[in-house]
Formats: sequence, structure tokens, C-alpha cells
Amino acid sequence: MFFVLSKTVAFLLLPSNVILIIGLAGAALLATRRRLLGRGLCAVAVGLFLTVGFLPVGGTAIYVLENRFPEWSPSSGAPDGIIVLGGAIDPVMSQARGQVALADSAERVTVVAQLARDYPKARIVFSGGNAALFPHAPPEADFVLPLWQSFGIARDRVTLETRSRNTAENAAFTKALVQPKPGERWLLVTSAEHMPRAIGCFRRVGFAVEAYPVDWHTLPHWRFTLSHSIGGGLAQADAAAHEWEGLVAYWLTGRTSALFPAP
Repeated sequence: MFFVLSKTVAFLLLPSNVILIIGLAGAALLATRRRLLGRGLCAVAVGLFLTVGFLPVGGTAIYVLENRFPEWSPSSGAPDGIIVLGGAIDPVMSQARGQVALADSAERVTVVAQLARDYPKARIVFSGGNAALFPHAPPEADFVLPLWQSFGIARDRVTLETRSRNTAENAAFTKALVQPKPGERWLLVTSAEHMPRAIGCFRRVGFAVEAYPVDWHTLPHWRFTLSHSIGGGLAQADAAAHEWEGLVAYWLTGRTSALFPAP
């Protein structure tokens, strides 16, 4: 039930969809005796559309998420293992085109090429099934192996977790699969904006990991910048809302260790 609600309710709560719903409600009321309310709702929708689209609303919210955990430092020594979370491969397009189709979070799977060379003894785990509400393609894990082998990563170094559909399942299924030993050091590779929720989920299941954020969308120091397009601003706001709503929902349902996990 949680998975279904996360795919439906969360979709409706995205800023772009909320603005659309307000605008449509206002337009519908224009043809009734409540046309004054309809005009007000239309004005609110237009105002939100311009504000969220042009001002750094989404960018600021993403900045806070991305800078919660710093970049990982190799000074503490080599890790025993590297966990890469899914979300970087489009399984539908990959199946249709017969080659790996990378999504916006491609750095999650491409950074492993360098990590595998730097730490040749580290185990590598990919955790990612098919996160679609109605899956019509194989899990992401089915496509990552050929990609990593093209990077020169040996098959016997890679462990695939193919069942997880969300971050909480990433943590639970990966821990059960690799059974980390006390004292081992594991890196967790995922998008910087997703790192707080991911770390919280792994802590919740008792799997100590070190954050290795990638796929940055904001600069290290915040600055006021207008969006180049309304669509881009709305997309940033939707991405930020997805993560903040996820943090709240996961905390309320006991799937993460804290509302906003910290280093």
C-alpha cells in the first residue's frame, strides 16, 4: 500500500500538478455563479506558475538537500564495498532499444568506473529493481552489468540486488544480500539530493554506510539566480518536492532514522 500511495499521492502533490489543479478548478468555476472565486484561483495559479518557474524556489530546496552530506574524502582509507542505488537507468527504453539507456542520474552508475580502479579489492553492489507502478520491463540491475563490464569491471566483483522498488527496500534488501560484517566500510553512491533519505533508510535497518554523493545540481555556495525557463524552474521544484515529501513520509512511517538525517 505504501508503494502505491508513494506513486499516486506524491505525484499529485508535485508543485507543477498542484498549480495545474488550482488553475483548472478556477477555470471551471468561471462558468458558474462562483466566477469571482474562479478568477481568484486562476490568479493564484498564474502567480505560483511565475514565482516557482522563475525564482530559485526549487533550486534553493535542492541546495539544502545536496549540501546535507559533504563530498566523500579518500583520506580515511579504502572502502570494503561500494553500493550503488538504482534510478540511473531507464529499463523500458533500454529494453526497447537493446542498449543501456541512462536517465538523468547517470553519474550513479558511471562513477563506478573510477571507484573500481581506485579500490580494486572493494565489492560492488547495485541495488535496483523496477520502480514503475505497473512494471513492463526487467529490473535496472539486468542492464547495469553489461555497462560495467564495458568499463572493465570483472563480473565476480559485482553483486546485483534486483527486487527493490524504493529507497527503503534498497536498504533492507541490500543488507540481507551482502550481510556486512562489523568494522567493514561501505560507500553509498546516489544523487546528492537523495542522500539524506538514503542514509536514513540504511541507518534504520542497521547498515552503517558512508555517503558518496554524485549527480549535483547546485553549486557549493548558494546564490540567487533566476531560472532560464519556467519549465526548468518547475522541474527543479518538482524534484525538490519529491525528496522533501519522501523524507516526511518515510519518517512518519518509520522507514528512516530521522526526519532529516545528518552526517
